[in-house]
Amino acid sequence: MNRNDVLELLYKKYIEPTKKNRDLFAGIEIELPVINLDKKPVDFTLVQDVTQQFKDRFGFYKAVIDENKETQSLVNFQNDDILSYDCSYNNLELSLGKEADIGVAHKRFTEYYEFLEGALGVKNHTLTGLGINPYRKYNNLVPIPNGRYRMLFHHLQTYEKYRPRVPMFFHPYPAYGMFSSASQVQLDVQEDKLIDTIKAFSLLEPLKAVLFSNSVLTEEHEEFICYRDMFWENSTHGINPHNIGMFDALPESIDELIEYIASTSIYCTEQDSKYINFEPINIVEYFAKEQVTGEYYCGGEYKDITFVPKVQDLAYLRSFKFEDLTFRGTIEFRSVCCQPIRDEWTVSAFHLGLINKVSEVNELLSNDRVLYHRGYTATELRRLLNLRKWPEFVDFPALTKLLLQVLKIAESGLRERGLGEDVYLAPLFSRAERLTNPARELLANLENGVTIETIIEDYAKL
Repeated sequence: MNRNDVLELLYKKYIEPTKKNRDLFAGIEIELPVINLDKKPVDFTLVQDVTQQFKDRFGFYKAVIDENKETQSLVNFQNDDILSYDCSYNNLELSLGKEADIGVAHKRFTEYYEFLEGALGVKNHTLTGLGINPYRKYNNLVPIPNGRYRMLFHHLQTYEKYRPRVPMFFHPYPAYGMFSSASQVQLDVQEDKLIDTIKAFSLLEPLKAVLFSNSVLTEEHEEFICYRDMFWENSTHGINPHNIGMFDALPESIDELIEYIASTSIYCTEQDSKYINFEPINIVEYFAKEQVTGEYYCGGEYKDITFVPKVQDLAYLRSFKFEDLTFRGTIEFRSVCCQPIRDEWTVSAFHLGLINKVSEVNELLSNDRVLYHRGYTATELRRLLNLRKWPEFVDFPALTKLLLQVLKIAESGLRERGLGEDVYLAPLFSRAERLTNPARELLANLENGVTIETIIEDYAKL
């Protein structure tokens, strides 16, 4: 397949869905660490028991089972809500079906969460709102036994073989998907607003680090307030930097956006019921090859396999951008950590309030002198602001003012919708005034003698 054919396929997959006239909906995905308060591994038998109880209580149906016939996900066909486990049974995810009013989704989430907390609490387990599980060292960090997650874990474990020839730092946490949790939102986007939206939210990423960071690698790297970024960027996912993080080369047109997507890499596919992983290959180069060599799991070991690329493999081109354009005609915003449960809805409210205000955001941040125009890219700024120690050039009153300006724009966007959703922004105004976030508060509490057990309990409260 030649380059032009690949570009056409990418256009059909990613751009054509944005041409459809649609109302604005939000799809919300919240990952939550499961914690055994007895400081023992999470009881997977309990997890399955609670999953069954949840199914019966809320009228869900089994959607996916693993190779051991255990339930990996449930679905409600009436509202498209999903309960699933991400990477391992240590990480529970609640995905709320798309809604025009996020308050409707919030109400269902609250019912689900209260039920799960009660059922898990019977055996001294809990969910909580932390981006990195502070009890990870007690858990069995094993992937869900199925082709996809086994392949993914294996792919992440291969980082050592790239060290001699890939000029990047690899962290030693290939199991990070089993103990890190995110709060993600997908919003519909129209083609004529696509480029402006990517630009605006890319410029917002350093400010989001200030407001939302909540991923402290406790007892290991407490100088970082959002270690989640490094988990992705400094793993095998980041061998091609265009697959992760931000758009440093901001696309100025749809054609440039397609060229950017064409610069990303593919590392896995499924053919003949085999999940196959291979060294990341640029997607254009991949389809130009007559055959590709990879490996697949069979009978307890990995075996080499040579296969022919097929058009269907495009479904396995996965990037992990902070602003990730999907085949649904949505942008999935992926950079925010799981938040304290009482503040979880700040994430969807923030993005929803700004999605129709991108022109105002772009004007504000293009002229900003508080963070921008100081010699740093947006990516460099986010990395600096993911550190507990503030950059020396930060003017704190000016930064607070800038954050409040952005939040006022978001508040205006929500109020124009007339659904009362602006109430969810209140915690962010408080954070902006105090220049704090859940990670900074966690670290300050630990220094003041508050136990991690107390913090787990506090961040679990609705």
